[in-house]
Amino acid sequence: MKKNVTLKDIAREAGVHVSTVSRALAQEGRVAVSPEVVTRIREISEAMGYRPNRLASGLRTRRTMSVGIVIPDITNTLFPPIVRGVESVLEPLGYASILVNTDNDPKREARLFDVLLEHGVDGIIDAAVRSTDPLLRNVAAEVPVVTANRQVTEPSLPCVVNDDAGGVRKMVRLLQDRGHRTVGHIAGPPDLSTGTARREAFETAMRDLDLDLPDGAIVAAQRYDESEGQRCAEELLDGCAAVTALLCANDRLAIGAVRTLRRRGLDCPGDISVTGFNDIPSLDLIPPGLTTVRIPQFDIGRLAGERLLAMITDPECQVPMTTVLPVSLIERGSVAAPRPQPGNRMAGRQ
Repeated sequence: MKKNVTLKDIAREAGVHVSTVSRALAQEGRVAVSPEVVTRIREISEAMGYRPNRLASGLRTRRTMSVGIVIPDITNTLFPPIVRGVESVLEPLGYASILVNTDNDPKREARLFDVLLEHGVDGIIDAAVRSTDPLLRNVAAEVPVVTANRQVTEPSLPCVVNDDAGGVRKMVRLLQDRGHRTVGHIAGPPDLSTGTARREAFETAMRDLDLDLPDGAIVAAQRYDESEGQRCAEELLDGCAAVTALLCANDRLAIGAVRTLRRRGLDCPGDISVTGFNDIPSLDLIPPGLTTVRIPQFDIGRLAGERLLAMITDPECQVPMTTVLPVSLIERGSVAAPRPQPGNRMAGRQ
């Protein structure tokens, strides 16, 4: 069997002390060794096929150099850029990410938290958290936890989120500028911070701009997916035929809403304008191109990774409890001025 390469083997080949090799290969403490020596030792270690023993290192440092990343839906293209942002911070320092998918199932979430803790992760970034999540109280008592894209009100944990309210205000203002006065809202799930924050911002913006908000103009989705977007659009159009635009709490809901319009023989944006939130990849390739709010997906993960790293390396450090990132409006083809039509246009096209 091939013998494992040790630090002593590298030290012998490089002609230096074992402690020098250890410092040169350690992610922390390289400042104690000159860059030239670090480069030479790393080249020798790679040529010899050296692999660090994470288990032995973990026994010494009480760290596994691994973190858990929890996402709610592995099919949602919103989350890969967030994960990449986390890895951009932690991977260069030698951390490995363990990605788990809850499928928005609380029982599955509980099992996966147990799995992560059993693997001894040094910390967790949770992008699947609900507004109230008692389970996290116990998890956060064992390892550092940062939430990303969503936040939890109980227990209070560090979070990196977007300016949801600002994004919705910008979108309502855009629709007003295009001539829309009666706007419907397909809201996100009420147990998620993004769902409640964006709905509250929509209601406030509509009142502040003196726009019409009749009964039936808001329908809440149970999940952030296309099928719920279709269902909510059906309910909203049946209950509030006067709407000329639909402001959706995320892009997948908006895609589902556009499908409902097409099934009913309605044109987007000719008959009804539709907007989204998040700016997930490839939206510009889906006709007519979705007008949406762009969130800094990569930066959410990057900053969450930085917060978690600080908490791991220094348990006494004070990180910001809430980091709110700016958003921007992305205009595409799904918004146009409302087209006046006599009578109830919905009834005639169903």
